[in-house]
Amino acid sequence: MYPFSFFCRWLVLGIAMVRFYIQKGTHRGLFRSVQKTLKFFQTFALLEVVHCAVGIVRTSVLVTGVQVSSRIFMVWFIAHSIKQIQNEESVILFLVVWTVTEITRYSFYTFNLLNHLPYFIKWARYNFFIILYPAGVAGELLTIYAALPYVKKTGMFSLRLPNKYNVSFDYYYFLIIVMFSYVPLFPQLYFHMLRQRRRVLHGEVIVEKDD
Repeated sequence: MYPFSFFCRWLVLGIAMVRFYIQKGTHRGLFRSVQKTLKFFQTFALLEVVHCAVGIVRTSVLVTGVQVSSRIFMVWFIAHSIKQIQNEESVILFLVVWTVTEITRYSFYTFNLLNHLPYFIKWARYNFFIILYPAGVAGELLTIYAALPYVKKTGMFSLRLPNKYNVSFDYYYFLIIVMFSYVPLFPQLYFHMLRQRRRVLHGEVIVEKDD
C-alpha cells in the first residue's frame, strides 16, 4: 500500500529532524543531516504525478505536477546546489512545512483506503494547509531570495555569449522569474484547496465556471 509507505518515509524524516534539533539545539546543519533522505523521498514523489494520471490517487494531475516539480527544483537546484544557504531559517521553514503536510496527507490517504477515516485526520488534511501552504511558499521564496547573491557572484548554471551553441541563459534572472511565477500560481492552487475543503468538510457542490 503505497500511501502508507510514503507516510512512513516522511514520518522517519520528521523524527530525524526533531532528533537532530534536540541533540544539537540548533537548526544549523539540519539540512545537511537529512538531505540524502529528503532528496530520495522528494525525487521519488515524481511517481505521484503518474499515480494521479492513472487514477490511483484522486487529485488533480496539474496541481500535483506543479507541487512536485517545484519541490524537486527547491531541493536539487537551490538547497543542494547552493550550500551557502543551507542553514537559512527559510530552508528549515519549508522543510518543516513539507514534512507536516506529507505526514498529514498520506495518513489521510492510508486511512481512506482502509475505509476507516478518523475525523481528526480528515479535518487536519483540509485545515492545516490554510497556514502551512502560505508558510511553505514564504520559506521557498525567502530561500530563493537568499540564493540570488551567490548565483549572481558565481554565475552558476548560466551560459554566456559567445559560445558554440550561440545561446545565453542567466540563472540569476531565471530565479527572479521563478519567484514572480508564484504570484499567479499560488492563488490558483490555494483557492483550489479551499474549494476542496468546502466540498469535503461542508458538503458544498462546487461548480467550476468556464472562463
